[in-house]
Amino acid sequence: MMAEPLKNLYNETFFKDLSRKLKTEIPDFNEVDFQQKIFDSEWENRELKNRMRHIVLTLNDTIDLSYNEAIELFKKMIYGGNGLGLEYMLFSDFVEVFGLNNLASSLDALEFFTEWASAEFAIRPFIKNYETETMNQMNEWSKHENHHLRRLASEGCRPRLPWAMALPKYKKDPSPILPILERLKNDESEYVRRSVANNLNDISKDNPKLVLNIAKKWLGKTPETDWVVKHGLRTLLKQGETEALVLFGFDNPENIKIRNLNISPNPVEIGDNLFFNFDIENSTSSVVKLRLEYAIDYVKKTGKTSRKIFKITENKYPIGITKIQRKQSFKNFSTRKHYAGAHHLTIVINGIGKSGGDFEVIG
Repeated sequence: MMAEPLKNLYNETFFKDLSRKLKTEIPDFNEVDFQQKIFDSEWENRELKNRMRHIVLTLNDTIDLSYNEAIELFKKMIYGGNGLGLEYMLFSDFVEVFGLNNLASSLDALEFFTEWASAEFAIRPFIKNYETETMNQMNEWSKHENHHLRRLASEGCRPRLPWAMALPKYKKDPSPILPILERLKNDESEYVRRSVANNLNDISKDNPKLVLNIAKKWLGKTPETDWVVKHGLRTLLKQGETEALVLFGFDNPENIKIRNLNISPNPVEIGDNLFFNFDIENSTSSVVKLRLEYAIDYVKKTGKTSRKIFKITENKYPIGITKIQRKQSFKNFSTRKHYAGAHHLTIVINGIGKSGGDFEVIG
């Protein structure tokens, strides 16, 4: 069964609850008019973020309050709520859309809202428009007792945050971010440390040498920071960056061969599993440590292909033959849709493609 799309978080149940809360605070609020405007002719075609933005614009047109009055209303509505989550990011989105001319009250609002639903998208226009003031605030948040705010300090300034406004200045020069990452690299919260690692990985795509130098300084201090470094260097490891591989003790795969790669069924039908197995031949005179992955060149809707890399394991391999077998699902999910056509599978060792084979997807 296909996973429920995230955009369906905004459903009739949600809007009935939201309308009820608005009606409680604004007695003359027109619930019927609000919901009619929400479920307009384009509603079904909108994805998650577009739905969120449509709600925000409709809210602003409907409640007839000043910006600061609206923010205070939303704080009152959200405070003490149970089970609040991703859907309530709309309040942070309201700040992003209507709060750029109210820096102090907007930063205060995002500090409040991020405890209930993350504000990493909404903070980015403020970084671009008020860099010094906003990054000063982010540095303060990185010291906050609340882990949601510490996480916002890191996540909000990621140079390549997915689905978010880009920060090209920080792609070129990420130095304003580094004090925040330095402070949070050993944070007690895994939620925060994961964000630090993701930020580091973003930076590595444009400044690999900088990240490698940071990794050398951080590695070996604590198990938590070691994890951050390993996760933060994942792109460099996938790329087979020699310096990154050496940091983690991986061996040169020059004399490692892949034998007897078998892919079945071929063709594989959309909705089924692809199975593959192969032998690793270690013809050296000692045990070797290897990072083992496989890549699939997926056919896209356009007919072009896009490569996705999957990790198998990081392990030590003895002299001789080691047999490996794996499977890959071709079920459709909300995050990945499969298309018929010629695909390719490649076995990758330490970032180097060693052997591969073609297979057909039908359905």
